[in-house]
Amino acid sequence: MEHYFINNNDLKSEIKEFKVKFNNQEFTFKTDNGVFSKGELDYGTYLLISNILKEDLSGYGLDLGCGYGAIGIIVSKLKDVKMDMIDINKRAIHLTNMNIKSNKALNSKTFINDGLVGLDKKYDFIISNPPIRVGKVKLYELLEACLNHLKKDGTLYIVIRKEQGAKSFIKDFSSKAEINVVDKSKGFYIISLKSC
Repeated sequence: MEHYFINNNDLKSEIKEFKVKFNNQEFTFKTDNGVFSKGELDYGTYLLISNILKEDLSGYGLDLGCGYGAIGIIVSKLKDVKMDMIDINKRAIHLTNMNIKSNKALNSKTFINDGLVGLDKKYDFIISNPPIRVGKVKLYELLEACLNHLKKDGTLYIVIRKEQGAKSFIKDFSSKAEINVVDKSKGFYIISLKSC
């Protein structure tokens, strides 16, 4: 299985669809080969969204590594905020655009981009189920870039599994940000970070 952050134009397309419900509202997502968690909303993302919906969000947010758009679409609709949604994977962005249309997520826009490279915009909040498999060095560079793209008092929300280094991440970033473990469940840590 190739990584979902690699574009593979030769990968056969097999679009599938699933439904998920948050706050008594049903969402329908088209997924495909070559994107993360194509068959259903993975538990880490589900837990991240569930916790984000309890937060007092306003303004402009970013869904970084949006995949087929679940986080950005659900949050933009249920929290009535504007969302930019970025992914390096062209197929993911194509799916996200379809899902924005079908779920009428009119406050959402998409961009094909390698992380935050070349972007000068700052956000009130950033949400990400980050691409752990890029390796620790690239992951940390990406998350530090997120902190630098937050407005004053902005917050970064991420999910990391304990077995994928959640505790070491908290320790390593404790000098770079004000860190809070928002929730823990089934080995997943939901973490919020505010720039120091």
